Amino acid sequence: MTVPAQLQMWWQARGWRDDDGDASIQMAIIFPFVLLAAVAVIQASMWYYARQIALTAAREGVAAAGTYQASPADGTARAREVLARTAGDSLRSPSVSAAGSSGQRVRIQVSGTAMSMIPGLSGLRIAQSASGPVERWTVPGE
Repeated sequence: MTVPAQLQMWWQARGWRDDDGDASIQMAIIFPFVLLAAVAVIQASMWYYARQIALTAAREGVAAAGTYQASPADGTARAREVLARTAGDSLRSPSVSAAGSSGQRVRIQVSGTAMSMIPGLSGLRIAQSASGPVERWTVPGE
């Protein structure tokens, strides 16, 4: 057996004879989809995180506004404090509202926009609300 024949058997055993750059073409086709899937997972995680920040701020606002002799304004102030401490760039342009509150129930709504990974896309709009009873003195039997 000569050296070229041995080399030919080695190439056949390795499977390189039929490759002709197919792996590079396959990666060029598949890689954009893999990259898109990774960005979509990260974007969904950022949306979920911003949603949780808004919900936490709304719940904290309800807890503050629902205490005895507190007002809905106390709840919105507390929600803004929580947002200032936790939101950072994750929740952009946050707004807090106590619309829908009454003398017996308080409702705090927090809305904003989740940060976007995709250039040119403004991000997803988020609105979370929480409500709860207002503490008050009652007389038994009345």
